[in-house]
Amino acid sequence: MEQTIRKLEQLLEVGVDYIGRCSQSDLNDKPNPEKWSKKEIIGHLIDSGINNLQRFTEIQFECKPYRIRKYNQDELVIANSYQKADIKEIVGAWVAVNNRIQALMKQQSEETLGFEIVLGNGAVSDLKFLMEDYVEHLEHHLKQITKG
Repeated sequence: MEQTIRKLEQLLEVGVDYIGRCSQSDLNDKPNPEKWSKKEIIGHLIDSGINNLQRFTEIQFECKPYRIRKYNQDELVIANSYQKADIKEIVGAWVAVNNRIQALMKQQSEETLGFEIVLGNGAVSDLKFLMEDYVEHLEHHLKQITKG
């Protein structure tokens, strides 16, 4: 888990640094009307962080196996109006939720990392997979932002 925690920390540093160097027009530009802007991608990462923080927390005390509930990512980005939000506020929220996730990751033991989860497709996995998958998801979207 230490490697996953370090990777999350590095991704946050890269993201904050990159976004800090972007112009407002670059952050607001949408490749096409159906695609998210860089600001909206960071907003999506906030929503993902919030939902996963809830999952990572609830699995500690809910009945096992823990069942993953899906969330409506497109609707959340629209409802939160990330496109119109101040970038400093968005980045602050993104960093804050991920700092909480990092703290929660550091508290896990081999036993808790083995807590069973049932994914949306019915497959069974564990908390360790869910945490690692979260960081990979974040990395995927940061690559979109920094390459796009």
